Amino acid sequence: MSEPALAPRNPFGGVVIVWAAAFIAAVAIGIFVTEELRVQWLLVGFGGAVLLSFAVQLWYGQTTGFIMRIAASVLGALLLLGMVSAGFALAALIPT
Repeated sequence: MSEPALAPRNPFGGVVIVWAAAFIAAVAIGIFVTEELRVQWLLVGFGGAVLLSFAVQLWYGQTTGFIMRIAASVLGALLLLGMVSAGFALAALIPT
């Protein structure tokens, strides 16, 4: 008698976790880092998002669609970091 397979976790949850972490990192970098060092720290944040995406997807433990989930995580993190950094760049143009 075979046991029924358990319902697998939703793989999209891991992608959203990486996106949320990238957004939080981008906002924190924008607030706490000076304008001169912001680009370097955003690159560090993106590297952290790439490592986090691999860690989350490896923890998920399913091989089907692994590359697509990694690509979605990394591309989404890149777009979020870019949009938040563009927002901070536009905010820096406004005179105080």
